[in-house]
Amino acid sequence: MFAHSEVSAAYRTSAEPRGPLSLLREAIGEIRSRQRLIRYLVQADLKRNGADTLLGNLWWVIDPLLQMLVYVILVSVIFVKSTEDYPLFIFAGILPWKWFSTSVGDATLSVVAQAQLIRQVRFPKLVLPIASTTAGIANFGFGMIALAGLMLFFPDRISAYLLLIPLIAVVQYVFTLAISFLVASVNVFFRDLGNVVRHVLRLWFYLSPGLYALTTLENSTLVSGNPVLRQLAVLNPFAILFEAYRSVIYGTDDGGLPTMPHWSTLGWLLLGSVVLLALTTIVFKRLEPSFAKVL
Repeated sequence: MFAHSEVSAAYRTSAEPRGPLSLLREAIGEIRSRQRLIRYLVQADLKRNGADTLLGNLWWVIDPLLQMLVYVILVSVIFVKSTEDYPLFIFAGILPWKWFSTSVGDATLSVVAQAQLIRQVRFPKLVLPIASTTAGIANFGFGMIALAGLMLFFPDRISAYLLLIPLIAVVQYVFTLAISFLVASVNVFFRDLGNVVRHVLRLWFYLSPGLYALTTLENSTLVSGNPVLRQLAVLNPFAILFEAYRSVIYGTDDGGLPTMPHWSTLGWLLLGSVVLLALTTIVFKRLEPSFAKVL
């Protein structure tokens, strides 16, 4: 209904190639004029995911806690490595990663899953990965309920710095949206991308300081002796995000209480994410006219 009602005369297609700035202006205009459609798709995505299981969206409260329990047992019991208040330490990484990995996974299929609609209705396909990624914000909110419950077991780490989580989440949203645009458009032409993305995400998580501190990775034998690997470890977007979330939720790597995140590194990540978002938007808009033909 919304796809039909919001199609306007402003929606243009052209056989002539347009420049990057023209494509960006068109994308921004489409997003601004299709806000109702995006809201509808976000609500539909949340309802669909919630209807697939008995507990619905409560899994966003339960699942990160279960993942935390598995990793706590793996690291603390099997590998016998101790970190003060480790459940909270690891949860600060699991929660944002679940948001990112789920959003990217959903975005990968966001366009191909609407193949029938795309063939029948003219509307900006950019709203599809936007909706799937934005739905992740609501799910992240459910995960905050689990965080609030967990914090009750570590009252000394409850602080006003927790109020900074939304600011860090904004940076993550921009970065996630950029990746979502890329995988959503490329997956239309290469359907194996979904399988590749799952493996890449799994490897990305283990190479990021989610289960361990960034200093642990930097001081490892492999990384400490190689300046290039050390720099790559530091520049990993999720090294920056994990450290930022952990600063306000858990504290410092040496067990210190919560503190301010490194705003300078977050600022650079936000700037890089905006540039990446512009590039992936251009890629999406370049490929968009061919979607209906391939699907």
